[in-house]
Amino acid sequence: MKAIKFVLLLLISTICSLQPIFSQTWEVYDDEYRLQKRLLYDQVELLSETVRIGKKDSVLSLLSSDLTPAVSLQGSEVYQYLEPWILVKGPNGLGAFHEYGQQVLPLEYDEIQTYFNLLLARKGNKYWIFERGSGKTTPLGTLDRASLTKTGMLITQIGAEYFIPLSNAGQKSFQLLEESEGDFLLAKEETGYGLINREGDYVLAPVIDELKHNKGNFYFGFEDNQFLLIEGNDMKANVRYNSYHRITLEDGLMLEYIHGKLRRVMKEGGILLDAVGMEEVTRIGEDLYNIRFRDGNLGLLGKGGWLVRPNAPLERILMGSNGLFPALKEGSLGFVNSMGEWIIQPQYEDLTLFSESLAGFKKGGKWGIIKANGEVLGNTSWDEIKPFKKGFSIARSNNQFYLLNANGEVVNQESFDQVLRTNDGYFIVEKANKTGILDPAGKELIPIEFDRVHRAQRDLIVVQKDGKTGLLSDSGEVLLPLAFEDVLIDSGTGKILTKNLYEPVVVIEPETTGRKKSKK
Repeated sequence: MKAIKFVLLLLISTICSLQPIFSQTWEVYDDEYRLQKRLLYDQVELLSETVRIGKKDSVLSLLSSDLTPAVSLQGSEVYQYLEPWILVKGPNGLGAFHEYGQQVLPLEYDEIQTYFNLLLARKGNKYWIFERGSGKTTPLGTLDRASLTKTGMLITQIGAEYFIPLSNAGQKSFQLLEESEGDFLLAKEETGYGLINREGDYVLAPVIDELKHNKGNFYFGFEDNQFLLIEGNDMKANVRYNSYHRITLEDGLMLEYIHGKLRRVMKEGGILLDAVGMEEVTRIGEDLYNIRFRDGNLGLLGKGGWLVRPNAPLERILMGSNGLFPALKEGSLGFVNSMGEWIIQPQYEDLTLFSESLAGFKKGGKWGIIKANGEVLGNTSWDEIKPFKKGFSIARSNNQFYLLNANGEVVNQESFDQVLRTNDGYFIVEKANKTGILDPAGKELIPIEFDRVHRAQRDLIVVQKDGKTGLLSDSGEVLLPLAFEDVLIDSGTGKILTKNLYEPVVVIEPETTGRKKSKK
């Protein structure tokens, strides 16, 4: 009887000691989908082909190519990856690691700016600079502002004074230092404006009365009653054009007036068009201008010259394709050729550009398709038609989407709630909150039954359904079953990582009765 009671007590004690412990594991498969290993991480991030991050128990690690911890990143999350720098966030602020694993800044800063070989760190209004070449962090002191330019120059500001302390200029102060999309800093001193290269040397002495950036490495200036077009150069800036006649610059459009009359359209380094009789120039796009003459004719000018010659009194000409340009006359649109001649008469409310010899047109509030000779294809009954690409257009009617072929025919009789074209010519389609994929011919590749699909790369499609994730091939073959929380493709190693769903693991703690063994 005592033995039976002891067994019952032991059983009750064991049952009471069962504790569910949640464990998160990742599995690693090779390119033949064979399981290679299991990893214990709460989270894995693939930042690039060579940078992998693992997180376990709130500890971040930089992983080696075999996914084992190589370097502790100390913080709790990756704040930003700006190649080659990994910015890490911890309880006391931001820090920085090189992607090879070297820690270069402790986790204590409010902000970190990056350049390839430089890091600029800020804590409050105090700044530090890390230079990879020397491996040293240097305090810059208390500043009103500091920034790294896109060419790796350090600009600092104290009050109304600007400095570029890491350059040949040393501690010389400037009234203004201004970065632009070009490679040079626009600088101002008491003597005037100039240009400084990335070494901190003047390539244009600060003697220009007015100077402002135009495009790239080109600048627009005024000095000694002359208008100047200046090109920056690493050794010495060049004055590409100068004129005593008035030149205006507004929104990237430069016009020269001679004796008060519009005469020239300018480009960054000189004359783009010199023509008598110009009345109006309108910028309609990047390096695109509608030029109207006093006889009423309108032309389209591009960076290389006339795209459409001014041979007709049009109201507007837009950039075109396939040698045909949408043009507006008396409120209606049609297409003209490069000589300004009507190829398709103005009769439409809206047009798309020609793509694969087909264009969309809107008439009577509905869209249809026309060929370059004006022939209408299919029905004019669509609310929207997108440009053709690889033989198909996406059309919308009553908030439903369809694929149209090059004959204007509907490929899929069943409509979709959404159709998105991928870069490699496939179509991701949605219906009733479910998602699938059509192949480049418009045929169903992956059934429309998943909550999410992602074409990770050729012949690898990540699918999700009912909270479970798997991997399919382009033919729909199941490569990995719908059994995981997440699936990642490591393109650097060719490995496939799966995050397993949480499952309770029952751990039986050993019994402790507190009884001592009797001595014999």
